[in-house]
Amino acid sequence: MPKKTKLRIYFYMLLSVSLCLLLASRSSFLYPLNNWDDANSYFSVGKAIFNGKMPYRDVFDQKGMYLYFFYGLAYLVSHTTFAGVYILEIILGFFDAIGFFRIIRLYTGKHRIVSSAIFSVFTFATVVCSRSFWWGGAAEEICLPFYVWGLYLILDYFKNRYNKETMPFKAVFFGGILAGFIANIKFTGLGFYFAWMMMVFFSYLAHKEIVRGIKACLVFLFGMFLPFVPWLIYFGVQGGLYEWYWGYVYVNVFVYTKVEGADAGIMGRAMYLIKTLYWLIIDDWQYFVFVIVGMVYGILNKGQKLLSRLVVPVLFVFMFLGFFGGGRDLPYYSLPLSVFAVMGFALLGRLAAKHLIEKGTRSDRIGMRFITALICMALATIFVDVNSMNVSFRQVSRDDYFMYRFRDEVMETTNPTLLNVGCLDAGLYTLCDIVPSCRWFQTQTLSIEEPENNPYLEQERYVREGLIDYVLVRDHIPASINDHYECIDKEVYGWDGMEFNYYLYKKVK
Repeated sequence: MPKKTKLRIYFYMLLSVSLCLLLASRSSFLYPLNNWDDANSYFSVGKAIFNGKMPYRDVFDQKGMYLYFFYGLAYLVSHTTFAGVYILEIILGFFDAIGFFRIIRLYTGKHRIVSSAIFSVFTFATVVCSRSFWWGGAAEEICLPFYVWGLYLILDYFKNRYNKETMPFKAVFFGGILAGFIANIKFTGLGFYFAWMMMVFFSYLAHKEIVRGIKACLVFLFGMFLPFVPWLIYFGVQGGLYEWYWGYVYVNVFVYTKVEGADAGIMGRAMYLIKTLYWLIIDDWQYFVFVIVGMVYGILNKGQKLLSRLVVPVLFVFMFLGFFGGGRDLPYYSLPLSVFAVMGFALLGRLAAKHLIEKGTRSDRIGMRFITALICMALATIFVDVNSMNVSFRQVSRDDYFMYRFRDEVMETTNPTLLNVGCLDAGLYTLCDIVPSCRWFQTQTLSIEEPENNPYLEQERYVREGLIDYVLVRDHIPASINDHYECIDKEVYGWDGMEFNYYLYKKVK
């Protein structure tokens, strides 16, 4: 593309992404607060990093370091709002859209620039207005660009080069780097890249280049290793390599994962996965319609060899198993599956580019492209506004949201300390700009038997010994809390058909 055209297209996608996220994400300024406890937890850990604390040892949460680092950068933009997270979402969403654009152009042709840009925006819109997008700022959302560009690399190879040559080591190396970032955000998402490298290795075998295939695997692993290097240095210098392993790997593999129906056998597990997929399709129909269409299109597409037909279904299956094979099925886990919706839009783009968008004389086409692009941007944002589950929360004002009242009460104390009991970070750390002073600054859903690492016993000790100025309690009130604290406020608040009782306790001097 000419530079001017590229800049226009990129500006169009950046504006479209910003508008879609403005409506869909609770991190945007249209919402009083992103009150999702997971997102606030990431924000608090990211904040702690930039205030000299080490994750896992000084403040505990069990996700990967790049997630906390990105949130820490967002904290530098704004200490008490999610403005920085909204900017982070826009940047990552922009890279999502560019990746979708590149993928769609593989199928529409390199000259179908406008139609490819339009359908990339529609792809992004279906992603962010789905139920799996949840409230915005999920680890899965942060991972999306690393999946999109990995998908582009492998589709570009199997569509354009597989019949002629093996995948260049440069592309394999870049794929490994992308996998390394996933490994350091949420490693259960590595099923996608396991399948990615497996299919690439099979392509080497198909070309009867076994030795080069083995070398490609080593190149991939080297690329995957590089994103680990900053954190090896970071934890190594602080003598915290074991804490990194324990908090991120051990806890997620041996403590957090709970396989439901473990005694049900293979058939029982298979039925669980089938039911899970069925409900995902129902709940996230906005993008699954295009995932299914694209999957069928990829398999039946003429002129493709077997591996080329199977690459997308294999990637989808391994990604699905990576997220849901452990038996947990939280709504936002499925968000990375949305990247495959681009295949459905690639088909639509291929059908529409020539017949609906780019007919007529050159002067006619310029005007029609501009008008069509604006109309499609408007349609995409309307689609998001109609379908996003977050829209109703825009009607809540800051003055009416109880957490701001709690904030005002906490800020009456100079340099207050805080503890969340009975829930993850409810947002009060963010609103008050409090850096967590306890390792177990929130209640984790973990069953750790060792007394020295038991979050419940430690939180009970914090309360029993009166180590914290304020305690935010959800439902479960610690037995010893009246020894040092008095309840100064309370609120009943809920969502999705659930209601919770929040209590704010202040230490009695």
